[in-house]
Amino acid sequence: MTLFEIPKEITDYLAELDDFIEREIVPLQNQDDNNRFFDHRREWARTDWDNNGLPRREWEELLVEMRRRADKAGHYRFNLPVEFGGKNGSHLAMACIREHLAQKGLGLHNDLQNESSIVGNLVQPLMVRDFGTEEQKQEYIPAMLEGRMRCTFGLTEEHHGSDATWMDTRAVPEKRDGVDGWLINGNKMWTTGAHHHSHCMVFARHSGKDGDAKGIGCFLVPADTPGFEVGEYLWTFNMPTDHPKVALKNVWIPGHMVLGDLDYGLALAQHFVHENRIRQAASSLGAAQYCINEAVKYARERKPFGKPLAVNQAIQFPLVELHTEAAMLRQLIYATSAKMDTMPKPEVAKQLSDVISMCNYRANRLVCDAADRAMQVHGGIGYSRHKPFEHIYRHHRRYRITEGAEEIQMRKVAGHLFGFMSKG
Repeated sequence: MTLFEIPKEITDYLAELDDFIEREIVPLQNQDDNNRFFDHRREWARTDWDNNGLPRREWEELLVEMRRRADKAGHYRFNLPVEFGGKNGSHLAMACIREHLAQKGLGLHNDLQNESSIVGNLVQPLMVRDFGTEEQKQEYIPAMLEGRMRCTFGLTEEHHGSDATWMDTRAVPEKRDGVDGWLINGNKMWTTGAHHHSHCMVFARHSGKDGDAKGIGCFLVPADTPGFEVGEYLWTFNMPTDHPKVALKNVWIPGHMVLGDLDYGLALAQHFVHENRIRQAASSLGAAQYCINEAVKYARERKPFGKPLAVNQAIQFPLVELHTEAAMLRQLIYATSAKMDTMPKPEVAKQLSDVISMCNYRANRLVCDAADRAMQVHGGIGYSRHKPFEHIYRHHRRYRITEGAEEIQMRKVAGHLFGFMSKG
């Protein structure tokens, strides 16, 4: 249910996506037993348990083919500018799309376990466009769009997560063979995608003191640089894993590999935080609504003791609570996304940052609650892997930590609510 008036061009595009999924993606999912990646075998089928728990090659190849078909059809780059082959997708359109696709449930069309979708959330080319030099733009953007350049994100460390300005990784100037450059030492964690990356965006302090936002740069480190070592892959609640630790031991890169302002590299990390958070909220909302809908459907069909589960208020009321919260969140997510389309990025950060955090942390919590309730309504079969609720819960549970832990986002809301943000 939505009271927000979604523009016709967006609803028409959702129908176009549905048609594409039925014509191109569903047949691909149904061939060669590819459904093993989505039915009760999914965790086993996707995970190469004997190779650090990494994604199996066949699983990643299937995702590549899905993205190729979506790109050929003109959907994959939807949110990118026309200059990059996109359609200048609006924030509202992306929120509607993300919810719509997630509400369909598990499938090759949209599998957020590894942020894979027929409509990509492609931010790195835009990071280079907005922060890179002309030479970097000419070299990196085409390589990123063609899949020749894949960058991991090296911000979190073993001893520092939300407190990124206290990071241990250090960069010092060093000239080699007459070339100015940087010598980097430190560590990173959760460098997702490191098993097939070409570069890592390493954030390192080069000046200032712990706690200062100034003095941290973004250094683009090629994966084959001596001293750059990919270590243990951390097994998670949601497998497969591609999140390793990384060590940087006397890693040297030339000066032209700095991306953006040397003193304010953290601006890159924050550049798309609001877009990512509102889109993540929309995805969580869609997955939550899927769980609610499936629980309602099952409650009407299941008839223990000779009557449907649905007649029991113990079944009805928890689902009513969830459905009501989903309806309220939908209005806030759509209204906030539409408002984002009316202002430049700096104004979004000033005027909407707290509202976006509200959307994000509540939607991420809602989907976990909805998946748990769907399991309970379904009983034993809901707890099994023959239903998708455990998969949805395992995936979306991480969103309450990544992209800004819910406590960090609540602190942001509190800062606006109590007036602390105005004090800097």
